[in-house]
Amino acid sequence: MAPLFAAGFTTAFGAHAVAASLGTERSLSLLGLGVVVAAYDVAEVVFKPVFGTWADTVGPRRILLGGLAGFALASAAGALLVPGGDVAGLAVVRLAQGTAASAFSPAASAMVAALRPATAGGAFGGYGALKSLGHALGPLVGGVLVWAGGFPALFTVLALLAAVVALWIALAVPRVAPVPRARQTVLDLARRVTTPDFLAPTLVLAATAGALSVGVGYLPVLGTRAGLSPVLTGAVVSLLAVAAAAVQPWAGRAYDRRDLTLRAGIVVGLGLIALGATLAATAPLWGTVAGTVGAAVAIGLGVGLATPVGFAAVAASAPTGRLGQTMGAAEVGRETGDAAGPLLVGAVAGAASLAAGLAAFAAVTVLVVAATLRTTRPRPDGARGGSP
Repeated sequence: MAPLFAAGFTTAFGAHAVAASLGTERSLSLLGLGVVVAAYDVAEVVFKPVFGTWADTVGPRRILLGGLAGFALASAAGALLVPGGDVAGLAVVRLAQGTAASAFSPAASAMVAALRPATAGGAFGGYGALKSLGHALGPLVGGVLVWAGGFPALFTVLALLAAVVALWIALAVPRVAPVPRARQTVLDLARRVTTPDFLAPTLVLAATAGALSVGVGYLPVLGTRAGLSPVLTGAVVSLLAVAAAAVQPWAGRAYDRRDLTLRAGIVVGLGLIALGATLAATAPLWGTVAGTVGAAVAIGLGVGLATPVGFAAVAASAPTGRLGQTMGAAEVGRETGDAAGPLLVGAVAGAASLAAGLAAFAAVTVLVVAATLRTTRPRPDGARGGSP
């Protein structure tokens, strides 16, 4: 499992290391910054279902290795050919990196589920913990590399990381053969991704991704308003990521043992996220620093609790031979939540206040809890570990 966990770390580290460092490039306009940041996300939303489906056809290991190789080549091209501040060049590199990540990210999660079907919760707990570690270290290490050697240094490290992980997987991870599957029409796919077994855990994953983005984006704003230095506001974000990483392996193993059900993971996990957003919205009442730190811990714990449970339930919903496609579709749901959370907070904050925006996010999270609880079902006796 460790090489697959490393692939999860690579996608998270690569996404956040570059995105967090782009704001330090003074020659980039705000519009240019938006274009470069969006290029990676657009590629992921478009291509994850495509590569997920392809993984079911040729086997996820091939797609995983090809995606990592593509990520290494795109990063190497960025190191050699793209000077800092070249908006078009940076956008092309990020688009290529995002396309490559769209291949190896769902392929890695599909292999995690395929190789550990009876203990998918624990496997996804470890996978999610390494991704959270990538989220935490990406901005810090990326900032240091850009400070020391500019974007060429950062892209060089990303190329080497992807190449090393690809070699490790090639040597240590067994092949997962494609599984024979029934013919599927577009209408069949549409029906499947709107069934409660798929839709409920995907909504949970979207909510956790949105919460992570809201925490990373807006908790530093609260910290800055409270007079915290950039180092301390960065520490608050790292605290959120560390809390999420610490709890995910435990949550996944508890789910496999049936000590934690899908419904409990939804209620407690998303409940903690809503509590964290509420603490952030009302931070001046508790002391802004204390409220911000409390919000970071609550959101991190909530994300860590709900994420492996959601991933395991999504994997269990996959029909025979459609695991890659299912994980790719769920990843699109996550990406949607990743974008929608900050947009919701920002829109409400622009019309009213940041406190109102955070309160709105808390309210939407509670609505997600209510909606998913109405459709989730207890997993039957004898069901594999990842089933609801």
